[in-house]
Amino acid sequence: MDDAQDELQANPLDEEIASLKDQGKSSITVSASLAHLRKTLKIECSTVLSSPSIQEALLSSLNPQPTPKSAALRPRKPRKSIGRDEQLLLTRCKQQEAYNQQCLYRISASVTAFKVRDPDPNAVDGGHVLGLRFEVMTRGQFLQPYYVMLNRPYPNNRKFLRIHRHTVPPAIPLQGLAARHLPAPKQQAGDDNPPPPPKQDLERFVKSLRREIMRYHNRLGVSADLRRSLGAHSQTAADGPSLPPNAIVDVSIADPEAKQIRLTWADERNGRLVMDDDGRVVKFMVFGAEGRDWETTRQLKEGQGRVEDIAKMLEEYAAG
Repeated sequence: MDDAQDELQANPLDEEIASLKDQGKSSITVSASLAHLRKTLKIECSTVLSSPSIQEALLSSLNPQPTPKSAALRPRKPRKSIGRDEQLLLTRCKQQEAYNQQCLYRISASVTAFKVRDPDPNAVDGGHVLGLRFEVMTRGQFLQPYYVMLNRPYPNNRKFLRIHRHTVPPAIPLQGLAARHLPAPKQQAGDDNPPPPPKQDLERFVKSLRREIMRYHNRLGVSADLRRSLGAHSQTAADGPSLPPNAIVDVSIADPEAKQIRLTWADERNGRLVMDDDGRVVKFMVFGAEGRDWETTRQLKEGQGRVEDIAKMLEEYAAG
């Protein structure tokens, strides 16, 4: 009797839990749709306000030109007062123009230098620091810029620079580039004929560092493009039993330098793509439960070289 009563009480609870789960899924879907609509509206508004013809028409309508001398004797029309909406639109137009100019500067000058002052009273060289800012863009959007701070800590060699602080990710060989292009002066004590000091090349250091930063982000973009093309982002663990064994359920980065991409199939096989510095695929391997899967590796090895070919080969392999 008690078991039957507990079952009757459990059924409404289960239904309520299922209803709450459905509401949660629907609310997530609605939130995602609203976020997408807001983003689309923002893009369309910025596109309209960025048009030169729209800006000219808006400024001419809200700020009419003064009356020419030839029409000075004509009766003047009363000037239209600018309302709150018109003033807000004019402000947004000016903000968009300033933003477009800022983006143009960031695109044209991807590396900029500036001077800062270290507030530490015991800082070397009186706190004088040379800052370098590296701009990065991916998929039409600017990312957080990277900064490298340089100072001059050598009293006897005022022209030599050294890395003071930086925000560059660990995957980029910053110290190796600094050792190659910004070598420290050699200390030769008690030598009457010391060798000439090494030369520092700040320009080559900046170019090499920017190239490594762009290579790193290009490799990240390659893995993201492969993930999108294979549709692994839309497959979850709950869909695993219904997926074919050759379907890819996960694509992820396997190392800090983003040179290796890990692939996971629905039948728990794992694959590994190895890329070079420029994002070209140089090796492809597949591992199963019993070790190296030579047959699958041989089937998919023909697409080696370009990520697009690899993705197409994997799609054909998943389809059968």
